[in-house]
Amino acid sequence: MIKWIAAVLGFMFYGFRGAILGFIVGSLIDSVTSSRGSFKVFNDEPSVTPGDFELHLLSLSAIVIKADGNISQQEMDYVRNYFVQAYGKDRANAIFRTFNEVAKKRELSESRIAQFLAERTKYAARLQIVHFLFSIANADGRVSEAEARKIEEIAGYLRIGTKDFQSLRAMFFKTTDNAYKILEIEKSASDAEVKKAFRTMAKKYHPDKIQHMDEAHIKGAEEKFRRVQEAYEQIQKERGM
Repeated sequence: MIKWIAAVLGFMFYGFRGAILGFIVGSLIDSVTSSRGSFKVFNDEPSVTPGDFELHLLSLSAIVIKADGNISQQEMDYVRNYFVQAYGKDRANAIFRTFNEVAKKRELSESRIAQFLAERTKYAARLQIVHFLFSIANADGRVSEAEARKIEEIAGYLRIGTKDFQSLRAMFFKTTDNAYKILEIEKSASDAEVKKAFRTMAKKYHPDKIQHMDEAHIKGAEEKFRRVQEAYEQIQKERGM
């Protein structure tokens, strides 16, 4: 059903070529929806299909890769490998083909894409999206300031809290106080406050919160959880706790 609606809309806006593109995109969404149903990663209202999520995630990936003007092969390979791991080779290739066609037709807007996801996804999933974007930027060995600013902008549209963003950022920028930033506390925090912060962050980033998502997303959550543990252990060692 969706493919025919998309074909009509495509024809109205872009003519015959738009109808063909609309039919292709709609067919992808139909096939994904019929085979897998709806992702539990999304909020109940309004609903969004898995196909929408994948295309929007890929769009944000492309925006981050281009943020510093350097199209890194390592970053592109990271995205492709991630999608293949999450969705399988055939489906990932279909997503990339559809994205390439859509990207030719219109400019990607991080605000529109991120706001769309913010209205339809749970907070734990949005935290994972931001972590994923940082991982892309870090695939070539470092996160540039331009990439970090772009991810911060996207995080704002995703309605990620400032402390949560700084915690995720600290996982990729090594500073003298990054362990404290990861736990979202100050260096002046007491030992009791450090322990409480660790319990809070471990609960927030526990992989069980996104067990309904694909394996690649779960592995990303496990990495965040590991960074929280490492930050706590570092502080314990420094303080002799």
